[in-house]
Amino acid sequence: MHNVPTLRALGAVALAAALACSATRAADGWTPTRTLKVAEAAASTTPVAPGQAVHVAVTLRLRDQAALDALTRRLVSGDPEARPLARDEFLARFAPTAAEAQAVAAHLRRAGFTNLRIAPNRLVVSADGTAATVRAAFDTELRHVDANGRAAFANAGDARVPAALAGLVTAVQGLQTVSMPRTLHRLAEMGPAEAFAVAGTKAGTAMPHYPTDFAAIYDAAKLPPATGATLGIIASGDIGQTLTDLDTYVQHARFTAPDVEQVTVGEPGFDTSGVVEWNLDSQTALSTAGGKLAKLVFYVGTSLDNASLTEAYDQAVSDGVAQVVNVSLGQCETAARDLGVEAADDPIFQAAVAQGQVFSVSSGDSGAFECSNRKNSGQSYPAVSPWVMAIGGTQVQTSGATSWASETVWSCATALSCNRDAAGGAGGGVSVTEAAPPWQLDAGVLGASTGRGVPDLSFDADPLSGALIVVGTQFGRVGGTSLAAPIFSGFWARLQSKHGNALGFPAAPLYRYGHVAADAAAMFHDVTAGKNGVYAAGPGWDWASGFGSLDVAKFDAFLSSHPGF
Repeated sequence: MHNVPTLRALGAVALAAALACSATRAADGWTPTRTLKVAEAAASTTPVAPGQAVHVAVTLRLRDQAALDALTRRLVSGDPEARPLARDEFLARFAPTAAEAQAVAAHLRRAGFTNLRIAPNRLVVSADGTAATVRAAFDTELRHVDANGRAAFANAGDARVPAALAGLVTAVQGLQTVSMPRTLHRLAEMGPAEAFAVAGTKAGTAMPHYPTDFAAIYDAAKLPPATGATLGIIASGDIGQTLTDLDTYVQHARFTAPDVEQVTVGEPGFDTSGVVEWNLDSQTALSTAGGKLAKLVFYVGTSLDNASLTEAYDQAVSDGVAQVVNVSLGQCETAARDLGVEAADDPIFQAAVAQGQVFSVSSGDSGAFECSNRKNSGQSYPAVSPWVMAIGGTQVQTSGATSWASETVWSCATALSCNRDAAGGAGGGVSVTEAAPPWQLDAGVLGASTGRGVPDLSFDADPLSGALIVVGTQFGRVGGTSLAAPIFSGFWARLQSKHGNALGFPAAPLYRYGHVAADAAAMFHDVTAGKNGVYAAGPGWDWASGFGSLDVAKFDAFLSSHPGF
């Protein structure tokens, strides 16, 4: 276990003159960031006590964004001359400079923040303070609000920084608790192992599966395990039970005990509400990776707030050791935009692509209605980021326990049946905040839409056909796109290991080849039935299931015959 280094004593740092001219200054000496005021807080008249504790994560802009954009375009286009950067190369070319990071830290220190931490790649500066230090550092008051019956606080004004930092600070996380990411699993039931006897021979049967079944269901069982790949899992709080349960599961599955590392990002957390989620992620990903990994790394934030998660995402990228990083979390994308979450996290995900890393992200469990009960009101972030693989959900039907028979969308009919409090359904649809990446536009799959389309791929997520995982002394039957994402994460680790960790970001070539190449169709289980409340599955790519699921062995063969993939 190791912690992000703490900078205990920052000397006085002169702010570089170049920073002052990088953006237009506000007349009063403050300049806005991408973190906007929260409407409920602006309407509230109850201020947060000046001494209330607050933890913030301030994100910095990348250097030479145009050159980074050019590099990532070449990487995803299959340019044989382009290669991913080692983390030290990325640090030297595109990360904020040490002087820039220290300038931000010095501003926080002068405002009264303590426990200043600069991330190793200098993209994030985090600190502990109070409502009073927030007012001093970001020119906004924090006020109490009612968040659908839950006590919360939020910034009543846009988060701003001194004009000398204009163009350097992109966003400030930690100023509100109104909208936060949530886990995307659905726990259907708990019981002893004998209560979940998996049987059946009739083709087209939906039944729960042990995570070890998915390699056979999706035709990956003959591939070697991911002994050469490292897999990361984003988690939060206290994961002690998850680590214990993983040991129990490894014995149950007769795997060799994996090399597991816990990277605690920031202060250790005590929340255990995510145990089922982290159990689902780790037990499933290890299984689809073939039961072996070079290493399994948990990047553990303090809590499920945006500041902690931004720090955890960045630590996974700053470390640069995980070929694939699993994220079974999401929140409404319009909230993520307005709170500066997209501005903070998209550069981190782009940095991952530049370094040859892949984030596998759940697409959401509320059908097409992640943000409201209206059509096209928004999807789940970070799934809509163009720099991640968005993984949607299906119900898989099998012959027996392990022979794939068919798949349909994990379906729901209306906003009521799709939403987070009811039966749930596969997240998917058009983004209202993120533009479609060129590979989607070039593929012509989006029709007239210019918004990012999700998902890219889909795997089992329906709790009816979900995973049987160890939770304490019992088994739980769990679904949600939180199951689909680690299924893909383990498969991608397996493929990377087989191909010498030389595979790049898979989204672009999937769209480039998947809709036109005659030999590509066989690598997909095309999902053509089911609906996620708005969008219906159909032949080829669709808004409900993406390209469908993978026949991993055929996908591997396609990779071998297309070395520029």
